[in-house]
Amino acid sequence: MSTLTKAHGSENQFFILDQTQLDLPLTDGELSQLAIQLCNPAHHVLGGADGVLVVNHTTHPGCLGEMRIINADGSEAKMCGNGLRTVTRYLAEKFQQTKFKVATPFMDLAVEQAPALAPKVPAYSVQIAPISMAATDLPLHYHDQPVLDNQLVPEFLPQQRFTAIAVPNPHLISFVDQIDQADLGQLGQGLNAANPYFTEGVNVSFAVIEGPNQLFVQTYERGVGFTNACGTGMSATSLAFARQFADQFDPAHPITVRNPGGLVQVRVVLGATAATSQLHLIGNATFNAKLDLPEADLHHAVLNQITVRPTDEEVAYQAFVQAANDHAASSEN
Repeated sequence: MSTLTKAHGSENQFFILDQTQLDLPLTDGELSQLAIQLCNPAHHVLGGADGVLVVNHTTHPGCLGEMRIINADGSEAKMCGNGLRTVTRYLAEKFQQTKFKVATPFMDLAVEQAPALAPKVPAYSVQIAPISMAATDLPLHYHDQPVLDNQLVPEFLPQQRFTAIAVPNPHLISFVDQIDQADLGQLGQGLNAANPYFTEGVNVSFAVIEGPNQLFVQTYERGVGFTNACGTGMSATSLAFARQFADQFDPAHPITVRNPGGLVQVRVVLGATAATSQLHLIGNATFNAKLDLPEADLHHAVLNQITVRPTDEEVAYQAFVQAANDHAASSEN
């Protein structure tokens, strides 16, 4: 039998597959098909998910494992901040370590256990990198501009300014007075279909500044659609906020970012450029259940012999979110 872990970071939902525990690792094609089947909520496997996080062996010094991210549509993402927190917890508990690195396709990222957000709400801090605003790294094609930095783009939406940052996932960010779901959905769909601007698609985030070092962010995620939270999106948005709104950014404290799935904190250390800045994403890593199924079924994406062993962590997480939202509401009044 093989075991999957159902987990979430800010309700960004994942299944963790540790291939080091398998007799035979899945091929890339099998991983894609498994993600498509497992993440589809219509197949009634714990409500589906936004992706499958794949843990592999690595020989990189200081790394306890390698993480790959397979989106719900079977495509592969470059990075996932919320997912990295859950993989960090998985590896921390597996190897009984609290500070180490995780290998990703772009670089080895520093991770560590953080103070719990509340009883039974464990938290982890993960490095988000590399960072670039270069159009060639996104990639972005807009009038041959080398960067898109706090600029009006009438081809996207009139009267809204946009900033593009890769971390390394590509992100398009706009600060708004209030989030228009229709505009966000239409822009996200358009820029993730065939388009002349982001030829590989892009994550689109709208952000509301709620106060000094206080943001609310919602993201239309490439390969997923509307998501409860996007870790790299919240990190990129925090960097854009720190660069553009110096009067509301306090570098001595982390930025609190609320989202539809809860909240995270982002530590931003501004460098001379975006690329030399540092980002650390801090938030929950909640394990909802363990799922047992025959290993052969993983290879064939068969889901009819799954045994679910639930945890009680979601109740604690929801209580934490409710308390945080109540505090935010009382601060506004």
